Amino acid sequence: MIRGFLLVGASLLATAASAQAAQNNGGLSVLRGHDSNAPVDVTSDRIEVQDRADRAIFVGNVHAVQGNMTMDAARMTVAYSRGVGPNAEPQIQRIDASGGVTVVSPSERAKGSFGIYDLNRRIITLIGGVSLIRGGNTVNGARLVIDLNSGRSTVDGSAVGGAASAGKGGRVTGRFTVPQRSQSATAPASTPSPGTPPAK
Repeated sequence: MIRGFLLVGASLLATAASAQAAQNNGGLSVLRGHDSNAPVDVTSDRIEVQDRADRAIFVGNVHAVQGNMTMDAARMTVAYSRGVGPNAEPQIQRIDASGGVTVVSPSERAKGSFGIYDLNRRIITLIGGVSLIRGGNTVNGARLVIDLNSGRSTVDGSAVGGAASAGKGGRVTGRFTVPQRSQSATAPASTPSPGTPPAK
């Protein structure tokens, strides 16, 4: 059995301090420097452990938590390597998710049809109708890559292999908030009409 998983319920606490930290980092994700070695807590409707294949399959309302990040999907396959020694615990190498994948941190919310979390490279990839919401900004595309080392996110209009996003023509779309400005401060100064004598 896999002793590295703690099958208990867990919830994400998105604190104001974490959200403020994302703003202070110039829009970078608070997942920058995320500890991919932290324990992963998983809950699901069903689990199948395939020891010979070094993997565990979680099916049905799968909810995984690692630190201040959560991942939800209909199905997750967790690949792990065996530790050295009889009492060594398995080490998770990769998580493949499918069936409406959602990744949430205190600074953003990302969605896609499929997801891959490579714990060794510290990279999360979402594929298929992806969206990234950070603050009041939203970006849509075919593939999203979140680099946990730098905290930067990249959205492409084409998925793996160059396949364009269906119906989007391989384009990335976005909607961004604009800081509200005072209308009186930006209104142009009125000019006198022709023939009007200047004020004395």
